[in-house]
Amino acid sequence: VELVESGGGLVQYGGSLRLSCTVSGFTSDDYAVGWFREAPGKGREGVSCISVIDGKTYYAEAMKGRFTISRDGAKNTVYLQMNNLKPGDTAVYYCNHKTAWGQGTQVTVSS
Repeated sequence: VELVESGGGLVQYGGSLRLSCTVSGFTSDDYAVGWFREAPGKGREGVSCISVIDGKTYYAEAMKGRFTISRDGAKNTVYLQMNNLKPGDTAVYYCNHKTAWGQGTQVTVSS
């Protein structure tokens, strides 16, 4: 299983970004992908996850209403739409499936 993130960057307070996680190595759509983030000096925290086969989603409380996770099965891609970004959202964002992690993509929100 391989996961590759993209879409990070520098954005101003209140701005938006859409992260992508392209996956490969799965033999079916019956799997889940999660997004995590790690800010400087802090541990890795869960952001959101989605079941690719049925689209069921989960969000950490702090992200509800601002972040939306979705998937495109035909493109083998999971997205994380992030709106109303705050400086506290600055972190490296990783996608994950069980023990497999992507390389991460940096999101920086300026105040």
